[in-house]
Amino acid sequence: MKRVISIALTSAVMAVSVPVLAQVPIGELQRRSGTTISGTVRSVVGNEFILDDGTGQIIVDAGPRWYQEINVSEGEQVTVTGEYDDYDFDAFSITRSSGEVIQIRSGPGRPPWAGGPNRRR
Repeated sequence: MKRVISIALTSAVMAVSVPVLAQVPIGELQRRSGTTISGTVRSVVGNEFILDDGTGQIIVDAGPRWYQEINVSEGEQVTVTGEYDDYDFDAFSITRSSGEVIQIRSGPGRPPWAGGPNRRR
């Protein structure tokens, strides 16, 4: 009886100590989806930028500029929550090192800009 209780308590403690969001190296992204990555912005073109975490680089897509323009700078440290999509990482949110959060979209699925700038709301 004591052994069963001990195992149950150990499992409960382990469940509490597991973080909600796991940091994933860019080099591992093709094997995962719906995740958070961090690194240094290497270059910016419009609302896309290259993020480098030391294990690799990836293009981060923050949606079209007509929907919402983001302003990240080369050399800036950011954390991006989103999903890997074919060849790039679609951002749901971008968190600056200051803690400021740029909300892009609520999560996976059809983005709010689908249908173009003249879409019916």
